[in-house]
Amino acid sequence: MSIDEAPPAFPFPAPDTFEPPEEFRRLREQAPVARVTLPTGDRAWLMTRYADVRAALVDPRLSRAAAEAPDAPRMGNTTPGPKTILGMDAPDHSRLRRLVMQAFTARRVEALRPRVEQLAEEQIRLVLVAPRPVDLMSCYALSLPIKVIFELLGVPYEHVDRLHAWSEVIFSLGGHSVEEVKEARGEIIGYLRGLIEQRREEPADDLLSVLVHARDEGQQLSEDELLDFAMIIMTVGHQSTANSLSTALFTLLHHPDQLALLRKKPELIPGAVEELLRFNPFVFTGTQLRVATEDLTIGETGIRKGEAVIASLGSANHDGEVFADPDRFDVERTPNVHLSFGYGIHHCLGAQLARLEMQIALRTLIERLPDTLKLAVPADWLTWKTGLTARALVNLPVTW
Repeated sequence: MSIDEAPPAFPFPAPDTFEPPEEFRRLREQAPVARVTLPTGDRAWLMTRYADVRAALVDPRLSRAAAEAPDAPRMGNTTPGPKTILGMDAPDHSRLRRLVMQAFTARRVEALRPRVEQLAEEQIRLVLVAPRPVDLMSCYALSLPIKVIFELLGVPYEHVDRLHAWSEVIFSLGGHSVEEVKEARGEIIGYLRGLIEQRREEPADDLLSVLVHARDEGQQLSEDELLDFAMIIMTVGHQSTANSLSTALFTLLHHPDQLALLRKKPELIPGAVEELLRFNPFVFTGTQLRVATEDLTIGETGIRKGEAVIASLGSANHDGEVFADPDRFDVERTPNVHLSFGYGIHHCLGAQLARLEMQIALRTLIERLPDTLKLAVPADWLTWKTGLTARALVNLPVTW
């Protein structure tokens, strides 16, 4: 399809392999700001070059709050919500972010290392005793991030199945109806409302109690903001890390030479995590819309007030102007200025925690599983969930 034809559908069809869609490369070269058609039929401008994406992420004229307006273009049947930190601009966004920043500083996250290591060890033991082939997705890549964020927030783990199922519906682009999305969101909000009332009666040493105190004692957020903030931390807090970790494990199994290098030099693991985050072309926040609050120009393209834009983080991370040989996976790549956690005021609040979880998960797996670890099926047999705001594995069967 030529650039002059009708806007192509976005998200682009994912190839059978884990390579970036070819459309990203073509658009970076020929039309770095291009019109696309969203699953809802709405139109948006897609930015694919690193420089444009990074500039857009800090441009106050491109608003997350405006994307929550009833008549704004939509990616699918759901949005983060106008009362959530993902659907706000400054100063409201800054006000909410300050409430929990102390829980996500590098120092506080590092203090969680022993507990995350303990949880990772518990999960890898389950992998070791499970019948083979073992599904690393359910036994490890999903269960570890869920346990970490549930424990941090103060959500009982025994309710994990229904809470995760509801979050899958909420973050679908088109696989569920508007009514189903509203119902799932309502179920999570109802659950959290009950949990919040418990914390009001019996505060605990968890993040939910901190938020409840900020609401009741400091009046620093409304009741709706409290509920939505807790929902975003719980759902995005495990979904994004689980998706990143599962695709990281797949990438390493698909590149056995790089996995062998990490076994030989485990000190490379922190840098490897950054490369795994960069290499993943389907990052969780790469499909969130922003809406122009005034006419502006991006690159050489004019954007009208009220039009939507998408800053494609996955495409930016494969821009050859910034990354040498960008489609090559290299755990020793340096520097690595990827945008997988975003940039500017919406830079991922839990970035340090996600890094810690991925580093520990990889180190534990490398230390505890034998070097004969491999995919139990051909890579093209794997099933990917493509109806979510990020491409993710359904399962990851392995053996050794």
